[in-house]
Amino acid sequence: MYQLKTAYKNEIKSKLAEELGIKNPMLLPKLEKIVISVGAGMHAKDTKIMQNIADTISLIAGQKAVITSAKKSVAGFKMREGMPMGAKVTLRGNQMYNFLEKLIVIALPRVKDFRGIPRNGFDGRGNYSFGVNEQLIFPEVVYDDIMVSHGMNITFVTSAKNDKDALKLLELFGLPFAKGRING
Repeated sequence: MYQLKTAYKNEIKSKLAEELGIKNPMLLPKLEKIVISVGAGMHAKDTKIMQNIADTISLIAGQKAVITSAKKSVAGFKMREGMPMGAKVTLRGNQMYNFLEKLIVIALPRVKDFRGIPRNGFDGRGNYSFGVNEQLIFPEVVYDDIMVSHGMNITFVTSAKNDKDALKLLELFGLPFAKGRING
């Protein structure tokens, strides 16, 4: 368990320092947290489906998910303030490394016609987000237990100051990026 955490301490830090030219180990980019979120969309009004989505995300993450609610009313979306809109979970520490390892080793290789995750999900501040179309790629999810098939957004929050450093960090962790180049 937590092989990526020990790999970061023993190998990845030294490679990052060498490739980025950073001498102070406190300035090296590191993974701070991973946020998994699901928007319920048209299923937001059904409390059973919302609870099923939250339970599925909790099962995948290994930590209890929180049901998020709307901050303001929007008539065009038939949404009122306080209505449940989705679920999210924030992972830090050992849970974060456990999920990252499961994502890289088990889940992403199960995606049909997988060619790598896109490189264009960086936000300019060293954070990276991408989406997964189906929750069934995770081994904990039992097909008979889900009510609605849904995707999820996965966000990696790093301490990197720019996208290039964050990309290098995530590549060294083993995230399978698609071929191409990153802007910035």
